Amino acid sequence: MEFTDLGLSEPILKALAAKKYANPTPIQQKAIPVLLEGKDLCGIAQTGTGKTAAFALPSLDYFARNPKPTPIKGCRMLVLSPTRELAAQIAQSFRDYGRFMRLSVETVFGGVPIGKQIRALSAGVDIVVATPGRLLDLIDQRAFTIKDTEIFVLDEADQMMDMGFIHPLRRVAKMLPTGRQNLFFSATMPKEIEALAAQFLNNPVKVSVAPQSTTAERVRQRMTFVNQAEKQALLHIVLKNEDIDRALIFTRTKHGADRVVRFLEGAGIDAFAIHGNKSQGQRTTALQAFRQGKVKLLVATDIAARGIDVSGVSHVINFEIPNVAEQYVHRIGRTARAGADGIAISFVADDERPYLKAIEKATRVKLEIEPLPENFLEAVRNLPKPAAPKKGPSQSPQQQAKRAEGQRRYQDGQKQQRGAPDRAHRADSEGGEKRPFNRRRKSGGVGAHKGAVQRTGAPR
Repeated sequence: MEFTDLGLSEPILKALAAKKYANPTPIQQKAIPVLLEGKDLCGIAQTGTGKTAAFALPSLDYFARNPKPTPIKGCRMLVLSPTRELAAQIAQSFRDYGRFMRLSVETVFGGVPIGKQIRALSAGVDIVVATPGRLLDLIDQRAFTIKDTEIFVLDEADQMMDMGFIHPLRRVAKMLPTGRQNLFFSATMPKEIEALAAQFLNNPVKVSVAPQSTTAERVRQRMTFVNQAEKQALLHIVLKNEDIDRALIFTRTKHGADRVVRFLEGAGIDAFAIHGNKSQGQRTTALQAFRQGKVKLLVATDIAARGIDVSGVSHVINFEIPNVAEQYVHRIGRTARAGADGIAISFVADDERPYLKAIEKATRVKLEIEPLPENFLEAVRNLPKPAAPKKGPSQSPQQQAKRAEGQRRYQDGQKQQRGAPDRAHRADSEGGEKRPFNRRRKSGGVGAHKGAVQRTGAPR
């Protein structure tokens, strides 16, 4: 089957041809005809199989066949995403597929000034891709409305609900019009999450192209048992011995990601970290450097498993395996994309064995066990020292200049204070008359007399 067989509009087919996309993936073959009919859909497919195009292409076809003015301070289509990075990538996909259509696409997420987003949305937008928190901020400020939304998409639905977004989602659902089309897409859909999703869908068609929690077939999955304290030595050996184009290294915590980066820097290996404690500017810079090949290693928490769509990721390294089996699926799905092969390597400490067991049960795949390298003990003894942690967040030249100016003024003030007259008296602001420093003491009181003796230096 080809995209031309699906009945998509000419501008969309032209954009697909420009990107040299000819054949739809299985999820696209099943989802696009259903969505072209205007039905609600719950799509389940493993990550990296083209879910974004599965909902973007039929939605763009709807806009091509139903042109309308954009609603003031509103949108015709709303896509919700769990992470900023994923929101930005979805928006870019809409721009790519709709390049020959006159459509406006905006992203709405935190970490950037809200005023700029308010101005961008004021005249109305065709497509808004948002994270729930910033979207509700805009709605609460009456800077945006979703009452005119015609298509509502929830991407990575299980992750959205699992991350605690259920209450914001319910708020959003109440504000949406009843006649909208609803689209849910996810790599995993456990039964309890599916029951929850049913509250937002109206007689949905369910399409699935792989069993739930299965992993990409082209990913070779390996694992090594290793003590937690020796994982850095094993990582050093793996990075030296593997033929790596780009690698994602996953940790469970933000501080763990920073520690890995400091270790790599101490070993002379360039790497960036991306996690929730990083500013949006830092996250964008790291992701762009990784995407452009300026840095081969990106150390990430699971926030990145749903937000990184980078071609050429040859390896995924689980420095710490996830404590939720479904997260493993999303992590290793960052490699073996667009028909390529990939390698997933997991470091498993003794306390992580229960997590490994849960992963193998959920994926129905036994990970290939590799022993520790022959030179491992020597590598542990010669482990490079990690780089010293950077003090404070990185600052722009303007911020550094502003801080230096503030320090200079503070020092000047200190010098003036040291050269000022004794603090016992102050000059009146108008007449220059001297008066006692402590105004609370009243004349004639014991405290006043005592203070006066002390100030004059007379014997007590």
